[in-house]
Amino acid sequence: MILEDFFKRIETHYNHKLPFVAYRKPNENQVRGLLQQTNNLHITSDFTEKGFVFSPFDATEKTVLIPLENSESIQADIAVLEGDAKCLEVNKESNTTEDLKEKQQHINLIKKGVEAIANNQFKKVVLSRKETVAVSESNPISIFKRLLNTYKSAFVYCWYHPKVGLWLGATPETLIKIEGNRFSIMALAGTQDYNGTLDVVWQDKEKEEQQFVTDFILDNLKPSVESFRVSDVETVKAGNLLHLKTMISAQLKSGSNLKEVISILHPTPAVCGLPKREAKQFILENEHYNRAFYTGFLGELNMETKLQSRSAKRNIENRAYTINRKSTRLYVNLRCMQLKDTEVIIYVGGGITKHSNLEREWEETVSKSLVIKNVL
Repeated sequence: MILEDFFKRIETHYNHKLPFVAYRKPNENQVRGLLQQTNNLHITSDFTEKGFVFSPFDATEKTVLIPLENSESIQADIAVLEGDAKCLEVNKESNTTEDLKEKQQHINLIKKGVEAIANNQFKKVVLSRKETVAVSESNPISIFKRLLNTYKSAFVYCWYHPKVGLWLGATPETLIKIEGNRFSIMALAGTQDYNGTLDVVWQDKEKEEQQFVTDFILDNLKPSVESFRVSDVETVKAGNLLHLKTMISAQLKSGSNLKEVISILHPTPAVCGLPKREAKQFILENEHYNRAFYTGFLGELNMETKLQSRSAKRNIENRAYTINRKSTRLYVNLRCMQLKDTEVIIYVGGGITKHSNLEREWEETVSKSLVIKNVL
């Protein structure tokens, strides 16, 4: 399918108020779509179906599924999009009083989190807020195209269900990638602005924050997996921000299942805190707004993928060794926004530890909100 037809199909589906997801995986040159044929709301609880899942931060809430068997799959090759990926007019009038009030509320929340850490309630907590931006129009296709152009190394998506809402994002963080019984997980934490180089100095706060995430994954997955491999920590760029990243790979033990692994991982310390139960409880009691799908996860569930033989021979017999395997790729829903009429709701947060500086933590959320505002 040519790219222009792909976007027309997505737009038609949206205008008919039918569920769909359009997405591009990190560093790929193909955009994919799953167009649900009815407006039924499908839910998964055991993660055995095939399709695309969209799951909230609070694991007690329901995970929405766009099922493969009730949907049409479309795809197109993609290069740089020209011209039609236009900017929206953002209402830049700011109410200084409201801005200062929002800042003070968030700093008070951070202070409360630091005090709870000092009182040994938990080691880390991720605290967030939302911003509402007025725009001239809320055409999701235009925003989706701009996200595709801007974030080549992110998982970029536009997701819609008439009974749930409309979300878009460009997330840098993989929750889990599984092919057959082999899987990999990304431990991503720590943030600073990108100023033209990856050769930067990280403070103890960011190093500790990233180590919390890595240790949590290793400690909690040990009963379900074997043959761990852990990469060195590296600095990676996502938009105009830098993060610390470790890749962890392993083999699922016989008898382990996806639901079990997801329940162990989600939400990770990178979006919740550590210990998970205590940090999550603090978030639900103190943030005073519903994160909904922000810091949840989304992606392909149990889809078929073709793996070619690694043999160097390129003959007809060799092609017979192509293997079909189940593949699941789930991403943490960060750098995301929700569209409601002519308003865009932006969600941002940051990890709080005993080393946190209140003003610096606030500035981190401002930097993250600008990532999305720049796309608008």
